[in-house]
Amino acid sequence: MELSAYADYAVRLVNTEAPGRGTDELRTTADVARLLAAVGRPAARVAESDVPRLRAVRARLRSVFADAAEGRPEEAVATLNGVLAEFPVHPRVTGHDGRPWHIHLADDQAGTAESYAAVAGMGLAVQLTSLGPERLGLCDAPPCRNVFVDASANRSRRYCSERCATRANVAVYRARRKARSAD
Repeated sequence: MELSAYADYAVRLVNTEAPGRGTDELRTTADVARLLAAVGRPAARVAESDVPRLRAVRARLRSVFADAAEGRPEEAVATLNGVLAEFPVHPRVTGHDGRPWHIHLADDQAGTAESYAAVAGMGLAVQLTSLGPERLGLCDAPPCRNVFVDASANRSRRYCSERCATRANVAVYRARRKARSAD
């Protein structure tokens, strides 16, 4: 797996909470198991203690995205370095599914939350250092505050998904149409 792909772990973890909508999809061990399944990790060792641990990491990673998106790269990097220090990465060379040898970031001895946090932090660090902190974003479509990594060629991504982009564009169109009809 390419190391930058591990940033998806951070994005998926942070996006389990939608503060603008008041929703939280990380409340139970079953929620943790769904999060793990979404990134293709086994959920065999999920413990009750993983829930609050991942929620705490989620808050820290959200602040990395928020600080980066709001032009505070030093704060974003400081928070991310704290996550990296607390959850060190344990790389391992592996080969599976007929693929050539490659690196996975994992620690089979660490707990689920610790292993997930280490991988998410490292993936986000790879993206931040290769693309720049300005490529970590918060969705511009209210009330969505989901995060994303902008890997677009022209650095123009503003929304977390096509759904949010479409919703925002339709809202602008309707507002423009309403303003014209009021004139």
